[in-house]
Amino acid sequence: MTQLPHDFKRIRLNLARSKDHPLGSPQHGYEFVAPLGPDGHIDVERWRKNREHCRVRRFWGDEQEVGRLVHKPGGPEHARWVFDYDESADDDDEAGYRFGAHAFVPGEYVSIRDEEGEMHTFQVVTVEPAT
Repeated sequence: MTQLPHDFKRIRLNLARSKDHPLGSPQHGYEFVAPLGPDGHIDVERWRKNREHCRVRRFWGDEQEVGRLVHKPGGPEHARWVFDYDESADDDDEAGYRFGAHAFVPGEYVSIRDEEGEMHTFQVVTVEPAT
């Protein structure tokens, strides 16, 4: 098994409060691995050199899906981070809203647009060393 550098973190996002989940939900969310700088932001250069280690697991009730964290051109920031579950298609991608500007620190909130175009808010629950 490959030992990842210390700046690679396993980040868990749980669904925040919503109309369907007024208390939020630890059974709906994401867990992904990404290199973070000291400020909690995703380090694009470290991702480029180690992208094969940047995986995501989406858990939604009883459903699970595994994919990759991908940096794609375009979008309002001229680049965007997406969770990609099928390399041959773009219609399954889930885009992080302004992921490049967010610090992944426990207690912070981020938004993700799902494959159907619906935006959901998540809370960063844990940021731990990826092993």
